[in-house]
Parts: sequence; C-alpha cells; structure tokens
Amino acid sequence: MAVPPSWLHVVLDVPPEVYDAQLAFWSAALGWQPGAPWPGHPELRSLEPDAGERHGQSHVQPYVHVQEIEGPPRVHLDVEVPDPVATLARAAALGAEVVSEHDRWTTLASPGGLPFCVLRSAGPEEGRVVPGPVKWTGGHRGRLVQVCVDAPAAAFDSEVAFWRDLLPGRWVDSPSPEFAGKWHDGRSPLQLLFQRLDEPDGAVRAHLDHGTDDLDAEVGRLLALGAEDVGRGRGWHTMRDPAGLAFCATENSPSATGVRDLG
Repeated sequence: MAVPPSWLHVVLDVPPEVYDAQLAFWSAALGWQPGAPWPGHPELRSLEPDAGERHGQSHVQPYVHVQEIEGPPRVHLDVEVPDPVATLARAAALGAEVVSEHDRWTTLASPGGLPFCVLRSAGPEEGRVVPGPVKWTGGHRGRLVQVCVDAPAAAFDSEVAFWRDLLPGRWVDSPSPEFAGKWHDGRSPLQLLFQRLDEPDGAVRAHLDHGTDDLDAEVGRLLALGAEDVGRGRGWHTMRDPAGLAFCATENSPSATGVRDLG
C-alpha cells in the first residue's frame, strides 16, 4: 500500500567550492531568502518563501534546500511522512536500498540509483501553506513547481513503477514517448515528471523545473542572474546553475493550487 507524504522537498547537493554561489543564485532565482543553517546540520540551509509569512494558524513552508557535500553536485528528493518506519519498509519492499542513517532522516537509493531521504513530518499537515508564485518586474510570475526524474532507457520503467507504487496521488499519462507522465498528490508543493533519456543505461538522476507564465521573460531574468544557456525545447528552456546542474524554465503554471493541472 502506498504511503502518503505530508510534504515533498528537493535538495541541491553541491561541493564546498560552489556552495555560496549556488545558494545565492537559487535565492535570487526563486525570490526566497536563505534561512539559518539547520540546527545540528550546518551544511544545510533552506530557501524560505516570504520569510515564514503566516496565514492565521498556518504558515508558508520551505521545500527547497541547499546542502554542502563531499562529491559531485546532484539533486535529491526528501519524502517527509508521518510514519517513516512504514515508508522505509515500503520503499525496501519495492527495491530501494538504505545508504545511511542520520538523526532526523534515512538516506536511500531508488532501484535506478536516485538518492532520496525519508524523514518524519515536522508538524501537522493542515498547518502548511504552499507558497504562491513570485511576481517579477514586468508582471510575469514564477515558482519552482516540479522535479523531473531523468531515467536512462534500461531503468525507466522500473523507476516509474517504484515512485508510483511508493507515493499515492493523481497520475496523468503523457502523450509523448519521451515522458511517462506527471504525479501530484494535491498537498505537496512539488509535482513529479518522469522523463526517458536517450542514454541506454546509467544511474537515474533529477533536475528542477521552474514554472512561469512568461517563458521568454523568465529565461531572460535567469540568464541575467548568471545561468548558463543550454537551449530551447518544446515548452521549456534548459540552463545550468553555478554548480553545473541542468534545470529548466517551463510553461508549467506557477500557481499553487491544491489540484494542479497536470495536462
């Protein structure tokens, strides 16, 4: 039985020499200020929307984090759940392997090798608010809305099956053979997209997709912040951040709706 997350996070793992540049770039790209280092984990900082703006008894919750690591840059997911023991058991039964244990989370690798962590929910789900899009000069808006899981052909089907079996939620098939489809559970700030790479084999990885309602304007803004231009696709534009990680500005709606349009 799939285990419902209460929040899905994304973490940018980067080596020490590019940590400061990465933190500064994504803070400017998202319009969110870096928070203080995590208590007990100075290698981790969150990008905080609206400085923790409160809505009655609810508050906007961070979901994008930057972590200093020893090793090459990468993207990983954090699955925050009320019952991590059940989620860990479910993940293991589906083929994930435990990599390391920590005080607040367990690090695993998916069947295709994508790193992810399982951690206990920090508070009640009903107290969390997904941040709305940031409005930029000129009137267009943007928000990080999606993580794309990139799988080589040999691992594609099993990787998609793993995540669909692990996480409950709404699934929309893609008409394109390049993509399997999109996932969202109606609660988390991030949706997932699953892409089939041209590569025949290798480890599964992930990249960020930044949604906007004016792709040309947002690409121009991100390039002015220092992103490296890679090229235009069909409804997206690929760039690289200071750590060399590929990411896309996309035509995904930046609006924070509970039931997202996954078409």
